[in-house]
Amino acid sequence: MNPHETIATNVGPAKIDIAYERLGDPDAPPILLIHGIATQLVGWPDGLCKALVERGLHVIRFDNRDVGLSSHFPQAPTPDLPAVLGGDLSSVSYTLSDMAADAVGLLDTLGIDSAHLVGASMGGAIAQTIALEYPDRVRSLTSMMSTTGDMKVGQATPETIKALFGGPPAVTRQEVIDRQVWAISIVGSPGFPVEPKEVIERVTRAYDRNYDPVGIARQAVASVASGDRTERLRSLDVPTLVIHGLADVMCNVSGGRATAAAIPNSKLVLIKGLGHNLPSGVWKEIVGHIEEVVRVGEDRMRG
Repeated sequence: MNPHETIATNVGPAKIDIAYERLGDPDAPPILLIHGIATQLVGWPDGLCKALVERGLHVIRFDNRDVGLSSHFPQAPTPDLPAVLGGDLSSVSYTLSDMAADAVGLLDTLGIDSAHLVGASMGGAIAQTIALEYPDRVRSLTSMMSTTGDMKVGQATPETIKALFGGPPAVTRQEVIDRQVWAISIVGSPGFPVEPKEVIERVTRAYDRNYDPVGIARQAVASVASGDRTERLRSLDVPTLVIHGLADVMCNVSGGRATAAAIPNSKLVLIKGLGHNLPSGVWKEIVGHIEEVVRVGEDRMRG
């Protein structure tokens, strides 16, 4: 555990543990970073977080339930993704609404009444859910490389699914690390290559914090079981930024387009060459857009 990380206990309605890290001035506008399936707080690049802090923001990144050092649910039903896709929800342990409540519970624990939300992938869906279910806790919403829950948009290509999930499962530490490095090479950004050493270091850091493949599967079924948010998103009244890569093979750009089309007055930013990751080559652009929507949210809050 990083010395700057902290475990919050009895968080939210579920009274679970949430691992988090705070960066920057606690009196600055707070920005809550919410990541996707299988991705821990360390999945938010340190350099990106530093850039946000340098723009005068108080950054909070955390582990969702079932990854990293937050609470896991080993006694829950074994997740069955094919069954869930077929409409059988009996193996679903929780939904995105529960994960949204976790995030709001963390804000409660930290004494933060409202925050700017930045969600990536499933984290974007969680951020959308918070905005829908806890609108008074949201100053602005940024949804990146995400979708609306409509299964007709934002899907991975068949080739990506086959490459990522075909073949025998990884078992040993080295096998898991090698598989995850391979996965990043598949879903990453052709226009913004990342040094292999950097990828290996990040993947290894995450594995050594925690690796729970069944917990990851529970997150996956939660995402699918939560359904289509499109019609509800039309009711949102919050400054919103939608960012998506045109080279995203894990969550097709149609997901980002659908999100922006559903949320009134949202800004859509499409980045050529960006895939399903956050390479350093786009940090400056992404942070600039986030700073802009944060400013709008802060101005609205001040009235």
